[in-house]
Amino acid sequence: MTSYVKEGSKTIVDGMTKMMDAMKEDYNAFMPSNLRMCEEYAESLEYKVGNKYIKLISKNNGVKAFIVNVEDDKKFKFGDILMPAGYSAPARNGARGNILKGEYAINWTGACYL
Repeated sequence: MTSYVKEGSKTIVDGMTKMMDAMKEDYNAFMPSNLRMCEEYAESLEYKVGNKYIKLISKNNGVKAFIVNVEDDKKFKFGDILMPAGYSAPARNGARGNILKGEYAINWTGACYL
């Protein structure tokens, strides 16, 4: 199961909202017969803004993705989606899309593999 975000966004907040909505949509398709679990998943998603990254987390299931939140990263662009390498840091091997540009795939489990 994978959702696809086609539209770009003008702001990081709008991009985060579209990404989280796509993740909720993907979870609803994964678990269509259990409304309670779908609601719990939707309520568990949140993001925390740090100095360099925005961390997208599910309160119950850990980190789902990191979003580059600086203009001066040497390897990635502002808004790039990165897989988590762990709870505190992203995998910096490649961007999985960009929340400002759109045209990326996302799963309910988080950023897609390359």
